[in-house]
Amino acid sequence: MEHFVVSARKYRPQTFKDVVGQQAITNTLANAIHNNHLAQALLFTGPRGVGKTTCARILAKMINHDGTQAPDEDFAFNIFELDAASNNSVDDIRNLIDQVRIPPQVGKYKVYIIDEVHMLSASAFNAFLKTLEEPPKHAIFILATTEKHKIIPTILSRCQIFDFKRITVTDAKNYLGYIAEQEGVKAEDDALHIIAQKADGAMRDALSIYDRVVSFSGNELTRQAVTENLNVLDYDTYMQVTDMILANDIPQLLLKFNDILSTGFDGHHFIAGLASHFRDLLVCKDQKTIQLLEVGEQTKSRYFEQSQQTSHQFLMEAIELANSCDLKYKMSQNQRLLVELCLMQLASITFDTQKKKSDRNIVPPEHFAQHSVQISNEKKELLRENEHDSSNPAEEISLPDPKKAPESCAKPEEASYYSNESPSDSTETSADTKIYTPETRSEAVANQDSLNLPKQTSNATEKTEVQEVREVIEEEPVRTKKILPKINREKVSGLSLKSIGKKKELAEKQKAMLPVEEVMDDEFSEEDMVREWKNYSEKLKNKGEKILASIFESQTPSLENRDIHLTFPNETMKIDLEREENRLMNFLKARLRNTHIRLIIHVDEAVSKKYAFTPQEKYEKLKEANPLLDKLRATFDLDV
Repeated sequence: MEHFVVSARKYRPQTFKDVVGQQAITNTLANAIHNNHLAQALLFTGPRGVGKTTCARILAKMINHDGTQAPDEDFAFNIFELDAASNNSVDDIRNLIDQVRIPPQVGKYKVYIIDEVHMLSASAFNAFLKTLEEPPKHAIFILATTEKHKIIPTILSRCQIFDFKRITVTDAKNYLGYIAEQEGVKAEDDALHIIAQKADGAMRDALSIYDRVVSFSGNELTRQAVTENLNVLDYDTYMQVTDMILANDIPQLLLKFNDILSTGFDGHHFIAGLASHFRDLLVCKDQKTIQLLEVGEQTKSRYFEQSQQTSHQFLMEAIELANSCDLKYKMSQNQRLLVELCLMQLASITFDTQKKKSDRNIVPPEHFAQHSVQISNEKKELLRENEHDSSNPAEEISLPDPKKAPESCAKPEEASYYSNESPSDSTETSADTKIYTPETRSEAVANQDSLNLPKQTSNATEKTEVQEVREVIEEEPVRTKKILPKINREKVSGLSLKSIGKKKELAEKQKAMLPVEEVMDDEFSEEDMVREWKNYSEKLKNKGEKILASIFESQTPSLENRDIHLTFPNETMKIDLEREENRLMNFLKARLRNTHIRLIIHVDEAVSKKYAFTPQEKYEKLKEANPLLDKLRATFDLDV
């Protein structure tokens, strides 16, 4: 396998013409060499990956060319590169000064490139000052740094400063397209644009990202592959979100935001990108400013189409909402809720009811419920009548309505006071009765053709209407109706003498059906009770109820027979414990296996008087200790 060379090294510029995006600096250096007007010390400053070291090497090679050397001569013996990050001491600078005195063996100049020069110590800078100001005529120093503000002013004043700018998205994209063509990679324009945006002005970063994406997708470099590999939110996502906002579709908008979060994106990144998207739409409103978009021509047309669907007022208000959410994001305790509220407000800007209101409200949920299919009661009744065979009607078991009065009470004139008939069992379900679960109901709806409809619905118009209702219901999800167990309740006349005994029998039967509480009467000692008491206190601490736990720990209970006695100094502690009494007793009964335990709480009035709880009580205590305090209060008219 051949050794792979990354694109940043393979396609490093060899001449000033190959340098991307720094034409002003390269032209200046080229003219300085041509006119023999080059300074003895140069300072290259700018962001990472913009060509500082590359330009320094090209300059070092070009100043030694006199036309007699071979074109590929690099004058490696005349170029010295020093990494100031690892050679930042005074001794390193002294060694450099000693080397400067020696003239070059080949060529005219010796070039010293000191990279990351801001890492030099203060003493090293001071040691370098004299040599930098008055170097030998054969020495040229090129200093490179990303943080010019860390260099002392005395060094800056001795250098000719060149500020390298960030590589524009267009320049980076064009250079990536050139490299893709050289490598035989078929790349989409939008894909290269996303890589250039992701690089953030650094050409070296753009080339590194390009190598990674090519390794992922092969010779076909598509926008989808780039967004998937880089995990970025492209303009297509924001366009979909904007369409949902313009359609006031809040449910789909929230689902889309949830999908974005599930893929690993940050909510802050999303809302900031959405604000930038609204800015781009605002720029596209005019043909003159559409050139401010750093995107491809095809993408510009999509932006222009969507911008025509929005109004100037909507975009301004949307940008204000998105920027407000962006500023509040880091301070918010519930960041997701903040973004969701912002999206709902954005989707409510163009809502019809908002035109008459100055404040920002959200589209009500009833607006989305209107889109669901509504079935009239007549159609539902018609379908219910024709859903099953009339010869074998199906019934659904439900609880009797408590609001309906018994028949004997509704019609007292028909009641029999001396009836010898047994109670009716009419509420019991017959053997032929069918109970429909959600599965059987959906099966019945699906197999409507197998059911025998009554003759009353033989009319063609009614059949059509029934079929329409069936189709609507088939589209709706089957709603599960809760089927309650059958309760055998016998009807008893409330006015007959015989009913009194019958009611007693039913009451006894129902009482017997209730679950019987287990009776436990195990022996336990006071030590066992105190141990479980402390265990319950620890349980409260673990749950975070520390105040209640401190009340439990403040007093030690005592045991008399099966009664637990506890004495508190005030009524407040008693009330707090009484609120917890039910859970406490259930715990103690279960752990001690005794259901006869009782809790008796006392309040010691004598002890309670020793403590002052209210401001008035505290004042009275202080006045007892110092009677002059009352005179002081009266003199200055102070409140207690």
